[in-house]
Amino acid sequence: MSIKKTLSIGLLVFIPISIAAEYLHWGTLTVFITSGIAIVPLAIWLSTATEEIAVVAGSSIGALLNALFGNATELIIALVALKAGLVDIVKASITGTIISNLLLVMGLSMLLGGLRYKEQEFKPIVARVNGSSMTLAVTAIVLPTMVIYTSNGVEDIAIRNLSITVAVILIVVYALTLLFSLKTHSYLYEVGLVELEGAPDGAVETPAHKPNLTLWIGVLVVATIGVAFESEIFVGVVEEATKGLGLTPLFTGVILLPLVGGAAEYVTAVGVAIKNNMDLSVSVAMGSSLLVALLVAPILVLVGVVIDQPMDLNFNPFEVVAVAVAVTVANLISLDGRSNWLEGTLLLATYAVLGAAFYFHPA
Repeated sequence: MSIKKTLSIGLLVFIPISIAAEYLHWGTLTVFITSGIAIVPLAIWLSTATEEIAVVAGSSIGALLNALFGNATELIIALVALKAGLVDIVKASITGTIISNLLLVMGLSMLLGGLRYKEQEFKPIVARVNGSSMTLAVTAIVLPTMVIYTSNGVEDIAIRNLSITVAVILIVVYALTLLFSLKTHSYLYEVGLVELEGAPDGAVETPAHKPNLTLWIGVLVVATIGVAFESEIFVGVVEEATKGLGLTPLFTGVILLPLVGGAAEYVTAVGVAIKNNMDLSVSVAMGSSLLVALLVAPILVLVGVVIDQPMDLNFNPFEVVAVAVAVTVANLISLDGRSNWLEGTLLLATYAVLGAAFYFHPA
């Protein structure tokens, strides 16, 4: 049994444990840890259900489903946190997800894949297109922050209107990237939709039978409800628990939340890299960052307007610097279409340095 299947089944036991911890008042830290772990298998099942439905729906619709639901767990957690008024943590989770996907996920994939294969190759065009789009996303994150820090005084309504304008532009850009990758230039993105368990060295196997569509739609619905339920429990104690651990909201959002919400992407990207399918691994890591920057963040801004929460694109300046560093380093390493264990180590080292900086940051 693969690591992904083992996690998706074995960690399900934490769902009843977290519920018991919440309603029997076992302590804030216990609730925080158990609910965080409980989200991991649900995220994996949600991701797996999306992939299985994609197989039945066909390549175009399937790719669209993966593009739109690839970060559903992160979005659900962020929406619950936004509803609870934890705006600082939500903002930090956006930048944290981008950083962790570009540095931690790609780093682990290149390191572990490079230890098994001397050098791995992937399509550089995918990295270039995603890198260009990520540069736009960084610009969108930087500008509202710079407007504030380069002005004598900016009214909140001005920052809010700027954020809404940028959010709409980013959503349009994301729609255009989907058109590019799924329609006009789909031949550049033929890296496969599903991690095929047991395929040696990234070889492609054709399933003998199509997945049961009704079953996997049911799994998708149940997993989504489960993630939403566990997220309510998790977010309800996150401030008190992390404060008790001596962690700032900035560190919690940038480092901890992406580890909980992005577990499915981490397992998939690393798993296919070990099978020598770096095309899919890089696509998952960079595509997930792109989805968060161009779709999830704008959606949260617009939802914040609807539910009257002050969600905007005015990030902590250090978060902006960290995202810029992550995008620059990831672009430099991935542009040649080749990877090895040392490049993976460099990405992980960059992530570790940023993680330490966020830990000691007083914000």
